This record gives sequence, C-alpha cells and structure tokens, in this order.
Amino acid sequence: MPWSRDQMAARAAQEIKPGDYVNLGIGIPTLAANHINDPANVVLHSENGMLGVGPFPAPGQADPDLINAGKQTVSQLPTSSYFGSDQSFAMIRGGHIDLAILGAMEVAQNGDLANWSVPGKMMRGVGGAMDLVAGAKRVVAVMSHTNKNADAKIVPRCTLPITGKRVVNMIITQLCVFECSQQDNAPLKLVELAPGADLAIIEKQTTAAFEVELR
Repeated sequence: MPWSRDQMAARAAQEIKPGDYVNLGIGIPTLAANHINDPANVVLHSENGMLGVGPFPAPGQADPDLINAGKQTVSQLPTSSYFGSDQSFAMIRGGHIDLAILGAMEVAQNGDLANWSVPGKMMRGVGGAMDLVAGAKRVVAVMSHTNKNADAKIVPRCTLPITGKRVVNMIITQLCVFECSQQDNAPLKLVELAPGADLAIIEKQTTAAFEVELR
C-alpha cells in the first residue's frame, strides 16, 4: 500500500536534523511537526511571525490567537518568540532557515518547483513560498505522485508558473522518494520505495528521467 498523508509527513520529518530551523508549508508538511525525532532541539518557524512553534493543540485546548501561516491553530513553547512578518521574512531571506518542507503542484527533473498558481483558477496570493525556496538551505517537496486527472507531477519541465528554479533537493510522494541534483539533464535518483510500491507504476506515472539507486 502507498504511504498515507501522515506517513508521508513522517518520512519528511526524517530529513529534520537536531539544531535545524525549519519552516513547514501548508497541508501535508504541517503534519511533520508531530513526527520530529528530537523536538527539543528543532525550532519551527512560521512566516506570519512565530519562532518556536509548538505541536498542534489537543482538542479543546486551542488558542485562536495562536495560528501558523496556514491559519491552523498551534501551541506555544516556553522558548517561543513573536515578531512582525517583516522580521520573519528577513530571517528567511537572510538564509537562516535550514530546511523548508513544502507542497508542490509540479517538480521538474532539474529541481524547478511550481506550487503557487494554476492558470485560470482563483488564487489568494503568492504567499511565502518564493522567499522560502530562495532562502532556505534545503527544500523538500511533499506531494501526491499525480494530479486528480492522473497526470504526472514529476516532469521533465514544469508547465505551471515557476515558484523557484533548481531549488528542490528531495521529492516525497505516496509511492517513493527522489533526490534531485538540481542540474539540467541530470536524472533524478529514486532512493526509496513506499512499502509494496510497484516500480512499474512509478515509471508509468513519472515523466521525468530517473535512475534507481535504492538504499
């Protein structure tokens, strides 16, 4: 069976190292907060102005004034700090975020990321993704392997508006994990399969070139 959303988030959390400053995007990435191996030594950053984001609150314990950038209620820690979004983005643009875990609509073979707009559909705004992929030291994209029409989302070149060029280091889907060298014409590396995932299905649903280097 492919990984569930929570299992995908748990796999993404394995990329978080002690001492990291981490920004988690909206959707599946936010679930990674519940799977950090050493939460005491990891600092979660939210671009709306919070450093030291705590875990999701237990039912009935939510404080409506404490939200992340995705408007989900979160908790605070004894070490949490608050500031304006201008300072928050200064941290991002200054290169102080070690890891950004984001959702994606498409990822290209060379690491280009598209995750902010679909032509012809309403959008709420660019958000912080463009700053994050430009400023974070490492970017992990977590997404479904195909879109709702069963079209590939891991492609030779993005067809959707680009968020950042050659920025994605790793792709995690419900089927597998790819590593990206961010070099033009270099194939992706398939390094991990979800339990029971079929390589033939991955080949069929991935139009980007890749090599199998399972670990």
